[in-house]
Amino acid sequence: MIYEVIYMRADYEPWWMFEDWEKMIRSRKSFESAEEAMEYLSDLKKEFGAKYKYKEERKDCFFAYWSDAERIFCEGCDEDLQIFHGIISLADGKPSSITLINNSNI
Repeated sequence: MIYEVIYMRADYEPWWMFEDWEKMIRSRKSFESAEEAMEYLSDLKKEFGAKYKYKEERKDCFFAYWSDAERIFCEGCDEDLQIFHGIISLADGKPSSITLINNSNI
């Protein structure tokens, strides 16, 4: 099994995974063990948690971070949109909780 941790930056939360979501990826790291992936994910979550005022998690594999000051103007919708820093954990290319996978291997 291949584990991945993706960092994306977009004007929507990572769990939406809209059609072109992969164009928003800023970094993508692969791991052969759940332990390595979990350690990297934990470090990334700590870093983002310290940097951004707000956070939300879904399904233990989607993590969104943002601050009030980070917005981008959308000409098509004529308003400011919130920028989100998203982290997604994947197992064999599908959103999945690395923690749950790791715990099930005990």
